[in-house]
Amino acid sequence: MEFSTLIGVIGGFTLICLGIAQNGSLLGFVDLPSIFITIGGSTMAMLVNFKFDQFKSAVKAMKHLFFPKKMDPQAVIEEIVEFAKKARREGLLALEDEIQYSNDQFLKKGIQLIVDGTDPDLVRNILEIELSFMEERHRNTKSFFESWGALAPSFGMIGTVIGLIQMLANLQDVATIGPKMGVALITTFYGALFANLFCIPAAGKLGKRSGEELFLKQIMIEGILSIQAGENPRIVEEKLKAFLSPTQRSSVNASRSDRDERMRSIA
Repeated sequence: MEFSTLIGVIGGFTLICLGIAQNGSLLGFVDLPSIFITIGGSTMAMLVNFKFDQFKSAVKAMKHLFFPKKMDPQAVIEEIVEFAKKARREGLLALEDEIQYSNDQFLKKGIQLIVDGTDPDLVRNILEIELSFMEERHRNTKSFFESWGALAPSFGMIGTVIGLIQMLANLQDVATIGPKMGVALITTFYGALFANLFCIPAAGKLGKRSGEELFLKQIMIEGILSIQAGENPRIVEEKLKAFLSPTQRSSVNASRSDRDERMRSIA
């Protein structure tokens, strides 16, 4: 579970509530009609702005804010290097059974393509097309939350205008002007809070997740093509490690050393 998202949302909301409570009552900031106008209205506007399938996909993508896919470039490189070693020893056809144990469908598809003898340029083309469509889906999801972040404050202003109209319609009752003005402004507060504490940060985090996944897939493509070219597993490893930071490269080296040590002890 991604605790930073949970801590951020809950912590931000809690701190805002504490700030309000220092100078007044929290109950004064609770207004159901304002929630209907701001959250409900902006949600309906999102249904107008996006197809229903896109809306459902974006809502489902919320789970990645709290339960993201595990992305470990070091582990992927180690897996590809093991594939390269097996292909070097036994040939590409030996990988057909090996890939059944891989958890990544993209990697499995790429290995299957080279096992089937597909031309290298065609392999790259097929995988990059899949990559570009995945990037487009991720971009649409990010755009969804950015749009929601723009619409929520606008509906907050609509709620404020509605409240002001209702207040001006009863100016003869001077004692109610202050409370009604406060309620009118609550919708603006709700819109700004929803946009800046959830929608915009969600778009940013999903964009970063997308970048990380695209980066991982690029490593896979280079590794798959290197295996198909019959390159030495050590060369494959060094090539793929070029994608990593110095710290991550050290982690790969340490992991390989531990694995070699275990193999020697078994022998």
